[in-house]
Amino acid sequence: MSFLTSVQFKVGALVIIVGGLIGYMSMQVSDDPSYLGSPHKVWFLMPNAAGLIKNSSVKTAGINVGVIKEIKLQDGQARVEITVKSDIPLTTSAAVAIKSIGILGDKHVEISPGNPVDPPLSDGSQIMIINDQGSLDNIMTQVGDIAKSLKAVAEVVRESISQDGNDKHVLGRIMKNIEKVTDDLKQVTGENKEQISEIVDQVNNITTTIDELVNDESETGLKKTWKKTLTRLDSTMKNIDEISTKINNGEGTIGKLINDETTVDELNTAIQGVSGLFDAAGRIQTGFDFHGDYLSTFGATKSHIGIQIQPGLDRYYYLAIIDDPAGVVEKNDTTISSGGSIISDTTTVMKHYNKTRFTALFAKNFWDWTVKGGMIESSGGFGLDYNFWRKRARLSFEAFNLEKANLRFSARYMMSYGFYLTGGLSDALDKSNQRSGYIGAGLFLTNDDLKLLLSRSPF
Repeated sequence: MSFLTSVQFKVGALVIIVGGLIGYMSMQVSDDPSYLGSPHKVWFLMPNAAGLIKNSSVKTAGINVGVIKEIKLQDGQARVEITVKSDIPLTTSAAVAIKSIGILGDKHVEISPGNPVDPPLSDGSQIMIINDQGSLDNIMTQVGDIAKSLKAVAEVVRESISQDGNDKHVLGRIMKNIEKVTDDLKQVTGENKEQISEIVDQVNNITTTIDELVNDESETGLKKTWKKTLTRLDSTMKNIDEISTKINNGEGTIGKLINDETTVDELNTAIQGVSGLFDAAGRIQTGFDFHGDYLSTFGATKSHIGIQIQPGLDRYYYLAIIDDPAGVVEKNDTTISSGGSIISDTTTVMKHYNKTRFTALFAKNFWDWTVKGGMIESSGGFGLDYNFWRKRARLSFEAFNLEKANLRFSARYMMSYGFYLTGGLSDALDKSNQRSGYIGAGLFLTNDDLKLLLSRSPF
């Protein structure tokens, strides 16, 4: 009897065949598509792995591509190890998400292979991108948070619309303000019911009048009058169009004025001349001068009121009125005689009287020197000034009333805010019997000083 026909061989062959069939059928019904071949082994960490169980499915686009091999604790988190079919190209941008099958279904891992252009994910590596936002637990947690928020809002609304209200909430304060406004409106409407009724009647009358005006079909009514007005307006617009056309074509005086370049140039020249005139007037410096000089010989004060007009830095005009206490001198000779013979010397008696005099000068500046000429105290004359010490001090010489050679020497020192001191000798040669030393003070204000004073004035 041969070995192949023996009972032992037949029994052994039957066991092998049955075992193979059982193994093949087991692989066919297994949830692990990577059972055969060389699968990818990767893992990831997540804070909560509730709902995931070992050997659960790993899917991509709803298709089984692997299983969960192991779930264990690592550093306080759940480490989930999975295997994926080798033909799934996992890259470094691969991501996993925990999803549920239906509201009450089991959870599974949904894996996204990642961007194909990224580097491939090596076997045994960690997947870093975890998307767990769509899980049922998270949804229920968010629903719970929303419910808490709604509960807090409902509590605020309840407190705000309670009988006494609540000032600690914005809504409560708004409700109280609305209540106050409605109470005020109620009071106002109650106290002014008659006035409001009158206003309503007046508004009704106005609307009735407007309605009658708009629907008036007579010759003087709004409808026909409005049509006539539109016709006249159309005619007026045509006239304006004709006028503008003539102006654009250069017809008429206005057309020439606008379109003729010669006329425009002449007009611009005239405007520039007028503008230059006003600019020059604006640059004119005006000064007001008042000073009094005490004449020691006569024991009286000589007063001056003047105005200085300076159109430029190198020249000015000066006009003044002078009250001179020694302006008129009378001389009386007294002779005592007896029997035709003189028995005593002649006695001279001099009397002085006030006289108003006028000064009108034109002055020209040359560096620190000023030459001036014109009328000095109602007679022709000239003068020379020397300015020094940053133009705060001035020495002057004046000659006038040339028949009697009236010479005057003076000095002036300018202090602050337009105040100055003056002194000198008048009628130095005593040709007019008016020689006297004098000392005085004055005030000289320019238009800039006046503007400054007015701007600081409390009135």
